[in-house]
Amino acid sequence: MITETILLKQRPIGKPKLSDFEFLKEDTDLAVKNGDILLDTIYISVDPYLRGRMNDAKSYIPPFEVGKPISSGLVAKVMASKNDHFNEGDYVSGMLEWKTKQISTGEGLIKIDKNSAPLSAYLGILGMTGFTAYLGLTEIGKPKAGETLVVSGAAGAVGTVVGQIGKILGLHVVGIAGTDEKTEMLISEFGFDHAINYNTTANMKDAIKKACPNGVDIYFDNVGGPISDAILFNINKFARMIICGAISVYNNTEIPQSMSVQPFLIKNSALMQGFIIFNYADKFPDAIKQLSTWLGEGKLTYKETIVEGFENTPQAFMDLFNGKNKGKMIVKV
Repeated sequence: MITETILLKQRPIGKPKLSDFEFLKEDTDLAVKNGDILLDTIYISVDPYLRGRMNDAKSYIPPFEVGKPISSGLVAKVMASKNDHFNEGDYVSGMLEWKTKQISTGEGLIKIDKNSAPLSAYLGILGMTGFTAYLGLTEIGKPKAGETLVVSGAAGAVGTVVGQIGKILGLHVVGIAGTDEKTEMLISEFGFDHAINYNTTANMKDAIKKACPNGVDIYFDNVGGPISDAILFNINKFARMIICGAISVYNNTEIPQSMSVQPFLIKNSALMQGFIIFNYADKFPDAIKQLSTWLGEGKLTYKETIVEGFENTPQAFMDLFNGKNKGKMIVKV
């Protein structure tokens, strides 16, 4: 059986390059033993956090090993099964290796229903993307109707969902993105009240103040860097800042210099809390139930950028850092 695999060839310095990845194509005997299932990959999720796993550094999750396959969220079809929990023809999602076909014990995989939503949605709005948006906003942001929410990286997979949930919960929602096309999309397609193009805005501090006349109560941070510094000047008393990502600094080769946040937090009695979605794993069932309900009611929509071809997975990943995705970036194998 011909199987293709993508390995981490070397640890990137700065922005990842195609030469940091290695493609392996081999004819292997994928024997299905008792307790195993044979999977055929359909969709692969590429996400900014994968960049951190390419560094040999301590983090909340072990780094990728050089010469070994990269892994991320996948949707796959069960081609053969000797596992009591899965049947041939089932569709599953979970953390799996970047391979076209692979053997799994089924651990950590969940069955998904292709009739309830498109399969790709289980890597986005009904998967970790949706969980991150919903649980980050509700568990840390603790939103109250009438408050102001600002979302950076707002045109990305998580950002678009955060903004929509904010509107459902009665918030004034402002998004920050990098092109006029994206800012228009945030307003026209996702219902944001206002959007700021940081690439054409000379003074972000003043632009945020104008868009948030009542100040900022909740900030959902996907980018870090100067944009997040500008937010600090506009936060209200008891503001909550949710630190989900920092894509603006992931490729830095030196420790970035930033303002001291302590004076802003002290004088505003404000909260700044980082999180990873697995902190709230016990709440995943509640999250998918609520997200599915809103999706079925037409209160949530989503956008995907789907790249065709397994061989294009590294390029799709690299394109995240150039803002080429609208919504969730997914590779269709």
